[in-house]
Amino acid sequence: MSEQSFIAGGHRHRGNIAERMVHGLQQVMEHALDAEAQSARQGLLQQLDPRIKLLSLLAVLSAALLARQPGSLLLLLGLAVLLGQCSQISLRQLYRQAWLSVLLFSGVLAVPALFLVPGETLFSLPLLGWPVSRQGLYSAALLLGRAEVAASFALLLMLSTPWMHVLKAMRSLGVPVLLVALLGMTHRYVFVLLQTASQMFEARRSRMLAAPSGRMTRQLVASSSGVLLGKAFQLSSDVHLAMVSRGYRGDIYLLHSFHTRKRDWCALLLAVALPFLIVWTHA
Repeated sequence: MSEQSFIAGGHRHRGNIAERMVHGLQQVMEHALDAEAQSARQGLLQQLDPRIKLLSLLAVLSAALLARQPGSLLLLLGLAVLLGQCSQISLRQLYRQAWLSVLLFSGVLAVPALFLVPGETLFSLPLLGWPVSRQGLYSAALLLGRAEVAASFALLLMLSTPWMHVLKAMRSLGVPVLLVALLGMTHRYVFVLLQTASQMFEARRSRMLAAPSGRMTRQLVASSSGVLLGKAFQLSSDVHLAMVSRGYRGDIYLLHSFHTRKRDWCALLLAVALPFLIVWTHA
């Protein structure tokens, strides 16, 4: 492995496009393994029934949609941080895996609202002269706040609950078996695809005597992508046929049984109370 492939301490990766791709694939797999390890910890959210956590997530999302003030969304974000701390989920994880990506994606959607929503002008951009309205700033803040709240609580659910438990909880709450099967197979084959891609690029790089040029690297990435999709499709078909031949029909069966305790009902009651509290405060 070249000296530029990985840099300790999480610094910026400086390899070519193939090396950066391998590095990114390995990071995704590391995040997945870390999430599985965190779901086994003894935190507040880890001890709750997965069905209760799913219902609570829906209640919190409803509260975020009903919120008409940025302050309410900030309180919900504060609640997400508090729950994360009580569940051994660090603020850094929320920032890196939820807040930063949502800010970059939703920010692109929210920026036009600053100029397109009519209202009282606060200031104008230098050189361009585009007016920024108070109502536009308010709309952009609501959009970003709702997206951040939804991403934060969804991440808390995924980091505190094993994926198979999430799927079983969805089936227990009446989610169609086809949707649960699609989610389960997609989750499984995403990692099959990542592992296959990482092995292909490592094998290709180990057979090269010198670093390829930029044009050759792009050609290798393009050709390897086609081969990768073909291999993944064939492997997924073979595995699915093997599962069906062994009795798989989309239902999730686990040795672990869900048990609802008093603390689960208390958590659900508090979560359901959030939308009504927000509606009452805005009335």
